Amino acid sequence: MYRMFRLVKKMCVGCNTESYIYKNITGKKYCKSCAYKINPPSKIKKTSEKKKKQDDEYSKLRKLYLDTHSFCEAKLPGVCTGVATDIHHLYSGKDRNKYYLDDKTWKAICRNCHIFIHDKLSTEEAIELNLKKNE
Repeated sequence: MYRMFRLVKKMCVGCNTESYIYKNITGKKYCKSCAYKINPPSKIKKTSEKKKKQDDEYSKLRKLYLDTHSFCEAKLPGVCTGVATDIHHLYSGKDRNKYYLDDKTWKAICRNCHIFIHDKLSTEEAIELNLKKNE
């Protein structure tokens, strides 16, 4: 919403002090403090009621699943800690919402394996290891 257009100090129309200027969508020039007082940027992303209900349900199901699946199901050599702390969803992208609450598409895994799966494995490798479904 605000962008800094120069690294030159100018007079702020809000507080009448010399500082680096931000220009809002109306074209008025404010210092950062005045710009945020007039129209603060939203730091919290709004979540729909439907998504909130889905997330509440997921939290309950996740806890139950991890209570009954306490060991890492990925068991990646050299990475695995053995204790499941995360839920890995086998479906991602557009299919994720479809299977979000379906515990048949989950794997209980440790944090190290989860990071490795998402950061290091290719899609093909994840499918080969049965850590991703291709629909």
